[in-house]
Amino acid sequence: MFYRPKDGHPLPHNPFNAIVTPRPIGWISTRDGQGRDNLAPYSFFNGVAYFPPQVMFASTGTKADVDGTKDSMANIRDTGVFCVNVVEYAMRDAMNASSATLPHGSDEFGHAGIEKAECDEIGCARVANAPASLECRMTQIVKIEGESNFVVFGEVVGVHMRDDCIKEGRFDVTTYQPLSRLGYRDYARVTDVFEIIRPDD
Repeated sequence: MFYRPKDGHPLPHNPFNAIVTPRPIGWISTRDGQGRDNLAPYSFFNGVAYFPPQVMFASTGTKADVDGTKDSMANIRDTGVFCVNVVEYAMRDAMNASSATLPHGSDEFGHAGIEKAECDEIGCARVANAPASLECRMTQIVKIEGESNFVVFGEVVGVHMRDDCIKEGRFDVTTYQPLSRLGYRDYARVTDVFEIIRPDD
């Protein structure tokens, strides 16, 4: 089949998210100007550069109690920093609980029963037991097509890795099984990996 997104599609659910998969989940922690912590998962997330290391995530939609965006975006605009926490399969329920729409200023760490720790390089909390956390300084926020669609870029200035996830000098994803977002309400976890040698290696 073929369809033009501007004209809609004949399926019962939007297939776009199911096509662009799997997507890593950026579990974004922020702190507002009053010192209140926030935590929310974003599946429009990825790494975008090696040197210096940089990541991006996109925020779509709004909250009624935030001006034209969501809590994470509003907090990053205020403070210029955020932390990306890696979601492991074992924390899937906590991640899901942190996605609840709560009043502005609410602490999703407490709501979802997630232990927090302080970041080292930025004024922000992080998920204490995450397999890895990336402390980031925002470099730019880009408004893209569509109402309330924004992309945040950040430079990674600090990296936390859980010791049990490092095996023989490598960060081993099979030890924690990263959670990825598929379409609809579907998720997947990484349990097996294989190596492909590039022609120029």
